[in-house]
Amino acid sequence: MPRISIVVPAYQVQAYLGECLDSVLGQSFRDFELIGVDDRSPDGSGEILDEYAQSDERVRVLHLPENVGLGRARNAGIEIATGDYLVFLDSDDTMTPGSLQAIADRLERTGDPDVLVYDYARTYWDGRVVRSRDAGQFAAVGPDGAERPEVFTAVEREEVLGLLMVVWNKAYRRSWIEKLGLRFPAGYYEDTPWTYPTMLAADTVTMLDKVVVHYRQRRQGGNILATVSRKHFDIFGQYDLVFAFLDAHPELERWRPLLHRRMAEHLRTIGNHPDRVPAADRAEFFARAAEEERRHRPEGATAVPLSATWKAGPAGRLARTARRTLRTAQPQLKRAVAGSVLGAYQRVQRQLPLDGELAVFGAYWGRVPSCNPAAIHAKLRELAPDVRTVWVVENRRRAEVPAGITVVGPGSRGYREAISRATYFVNNVNFPDGAPKRPGTVHLQTHHGTPVKKMGLDLQDYPAANGSLDFAKLLERVDRWDYSLSSNRYSTLIWERVYPSSFRTLEYGYPRNDVFYSATAEDVAAARAELGIEPGQKALLYAPTLRDYRATYRPQLDLARLARTLGPDYVLLNRGHYLYDEDAAFGTDGAGGGVVDVSRHPSVERLALAADALVTDYSSVMFDYANLDRPIVVFADDWEVYQQTRGVYLDLFSGRADEAPGPAVRTEEELAELFRSGDWDSAGSRALRTAFRERFCAFDDGRAAERVVRTVFLGEREPIPFTPLADRSPAPRPQ
Repeated sequence: MPRISIVVPAYQVQAYLGECLDSVLGQSFRDFELIGVDDRSPDGSGEILDEYAQSDERVRVLHLPENVGLGRARNAGIEIATGDYLVFLDSDDTMTPGSLQAIADRLERTGDPDVLVYDYARTYWDGRVVRSRDAGQFAAVGPDGAERPEVFTAVEREEVLGLLMVVWNKAYRRSWIEKLGLRFPAGYYEDTPWTYPTMLAADTVTMLDKVVVHYRQRRQGGNILATVSRKHFDIFGQYDLVFAFLDAHPELERWRPLLHRRMAEHLRTIGNHPDRVPAADRAEFFARAAEEERRHRPEGATAVPLSATWKAGPAGRLARTARRTLRTAQPQLKRAVAGSVLGAYQRVQRQLPLDGELAVFGAYWGRVPSCNPAAIHAKLRELAPDVRTVWVVENRRRAEVPAGITVVGPGSRGYREAISRATYFVNNVNFPDGAPKRPGTVHLQTHHGTPVKKMGLDLQDYPAANGSLDFAKLLERVDRWDYSLSSNRYSTLIWERVYPSSFRTLEYGYPRNDVFYSATAEDVAAARAELGIEPGQKALLYAPTLRDYRATYRPQLDLARLARTLGPDYVLLNRGHYLYDEDAAFGTDGAGGGVVDVSRHPSVERLALAADALVTDYSSVMFDYANLDRPIVVFADDWEVYQQTRGVYLDLFSGRADEAPGPAVRTEEELAELFRSGDWDSAGSRALRTAFRERFCAFDDGRAAERVVRTVFLGEREPIPFTPLADRSPAPRPQ
């Protein structure tokens, strides 16, 4: 029998669940069981729990047949728990190092009390950690200098009833809970009828002066109690259960006046909170609250007045608008002067109805149509030709745009009209701040790669890479997203964590990779002929990523020397990163005929079709190219520097079959030898690539663009089923 049973219910927390489980399983104290309860989660939470159970025998997993809510999911965990004590941990929170040992030591020292209460700290997206306001309650000595008892009852320390009344800041003796017959009810406020009874009925309570839980303050979509909904009316039934418990335990009658006051205060707080009860339902809520106050008022007690203090309706909205106007008057005036007539034109356009058949597309901050947005655009024209499309492209690049595509320049009259009236927005980066989201619009963030390097909020720890990025402004842009496209589960978990918001993830694959499953042998031959690749030559696509610690591009390789070393049977296709596209020749001047600069080629996908193998470092192109099931070599001569300055999610030199897509080398000599020896296409290389494809190419089957169009533009609910990896046929290798 373990000392502690830790119950972790999971529902739509895949981005945070691994961190939660790691925080428990990494504890120095090991005499525990972790019960993960999959509450019929529609995301990958259940799979994550199973993966942890396979690798650690302390993890037990329950998969519930239907979604039952947090309280009843906890009950399911209680039913199979075998530990002396029950601990409940929410699946987006974490446990601090050393916490379980501290809990176990305190329990032993205090003779196994009924309840142990510990402290918590709120953690925020920007790295702030703020200990609870009640931290002083846990000190061994009170503010009067007197020592506090180590073990007590609520009668002896009534002030502990003012602590946050939640379930996850306590450990409960399981045999006592069973004797009490306590279980969680369904509903929003299920902690209330559990926590009050346990604290009032406990014969022995102790406290641990330690932050045990890091309570994650999710920006959006995480805390159901911060959701505007009629479901907050649930609180009335939950307090009915608290008073029913009191009725069943006459020895606790002394607590009725306190519970009555606490209930009234709680109801007032909920009713006046702007992000809870809908404004239209606030009068009804307070009428119910007044009724509850009267019904549960002890005989002879003074009535507690309950009324709204938060101004709702037109007057309240007017007041909030006035405050916002005062705050923003000066910058708005500056923008109005700068924007002059065009700014006024845009404001007028934003007052007009949305155009339900207009979509604005963009890629790479105003570059030519490419990447996922371009593939979606092509499929949209095929499946929904009535939807008109406009691309935002910098004026200096307009000559490169294919014929038949409507283009507007950033800041132009046409641009302002399009971003003001369009219903659909598709981009692989964020649209500018001057294009605020209107209600009713649909924003699809396609991203432009599977991340090897750190992204989003993870860049806060890498000042050399974040370029003084304003993370608060970044998250304001993220809040526009309605959909976030993902090419694999690995990406999903990263995007949802580093871009925390309430968007819906579409695990559909990357549309830009569809061509790898539709291209024919003739397409491959044509792509090679366009580049001047001779029959029988091996074409190596060299595509390194950006170096944040460098101002300009230069190849990590001496391309001319490598070409001479490999001889005429090889040709190197040098693809500089697009952010270096102002550099004149991408470092290939004088490289000779064995090197072809393809940095300004309009299609990376077509280059991939032409190549016999890919040589890259930390670029997301490795994940795309893996769909072709052709050799990939990692050349990373600055591995340590890159880890320190940018940070990475994958260890390309770990030797793990699902971490690197092929052999990894650090020097030019090792790279040349890899090709001379044939190891670049050996059985070992193929084994690495197979495992890599299974992990990262699960959704790429050639129909990603169609899935996106049918969901986002046509409103279809069920995506097209995926073709299993074993049944896919990528474009044939070059002959």
